[in-house]
Amino acid sequence: MAEMTLGKALNAGLRQALRDDDKVVLLGEDIGTLGGVFRITDGLLDEFGAKRIIDTPLAESGIVGTAVGLAFRGYRPVVEIQFDGFVYPAFDQIVSQVAKLHYRTQGRVKMPITIRIPWAGGIGAAEHHSESPEAYFVHTAGLRVVAVSNPQDAYTCLRQAIASDDPVIFFEPKRLYHHKGEVDLAASLADAPPMGLARVARSGTDATVITYGAMVGTALDAAAAAEDDGLSLEVIDLRSLSPVDYGTVAASVRRTGRVVVAHEASREAGMAAEVIASITELCFEYLESPPLRVTGHDIPYPPAKLEKHHLPDLDRILDAVDRLMDRPNSLSGATDAGANGGQR
Repeated sequence: MAEMTLGKALNAGLRQALRDDDKVVLLGEDIGTLGGVFRITDGLLDEFGAKRIIDTPLAESGIVGTAVGLAFRGYRPVVEIQFDGFVYPAFDQIVSQVAKLHYRTQGRVKMPITIRIPWAGGIGAAEHHSESPEAYFVHTAGLRVVAVSNPQDAYTCLRQAIASDDPVIFFEPKRLYHHKGEVDLAASLADAPPMGLARVARSGTDATVITYGAMVGTALDAAAAAEDDGLSLEVIDLRSLSPVDYGTVAASVRRTGRVVVAHEASREAGMAAEVIASITELCFEYLESPPLRVTGHDIPYPPAKLEKHHLPDLDRILDAVDRLMDRPNSLSGATDAGANGGQR
């Protein structure tokens, strides 16, 4: 085991994938000589050369289009989108080509493309640098969507994504790039948890908090604070947003009877709405109160000085738990949280 940052774990995962398969190639803006704006590809050009670590023009549609052509020829391209808000010029390629070609060719053409996206807020960045576009891709049939929350998953899930014959949208929470954790670099992919399996990050009995990415840490902090108040919260790290591991999710909700789903993205038609709809279908008779959402606000991402008011925090999660438990909360001030339907 080695302690390393999430960013270094991603670098190690890319390096191992490049060593394992000479058909793996990396494409992106400034990923070669510079090593990427977050230095995730640092040192790879020196080891693997310019034919496998390819600096591209600033043209996301062209980058993904090139990856499609490489996949047709048997390669496993890994694309880096420099920032989350820059993925939109490539949206047509991803939705119209990458997601559909395997189906359209009745399985004759595979699209083993991994699209890495530094993602979400919390770093005080400029406009277009703190987007949370995951719902667009979750809605797109034919794509796998993954969001990691810790260095071990960053290392293992990235290698699994690259080895997959399906196209994978791989979200990396940029505010966790310097977050450290233990990583087993010798672990075999055959022995690792499947990429689509959710993780019980903390066990609990009173309510389930479901989230992903950087919000997992926020939820764990909320669970620790709730414990001081006599409440036991279970925290589920989804890891895979498409498909969702509803087996793990439903088992937790059936144990606790109460659920909060949290994410940074806007509330309207977000990931939380889909998860809650599915929970209602699967676990309706087990629910003790209406499921609640704690999300970013339905606005374009705010200026950096205001993002702390936009991002869900420990207090907003705990307030939602109070509403689930019919305790005094921000909406009621008394014990009538259930009557409010729990919308935030």
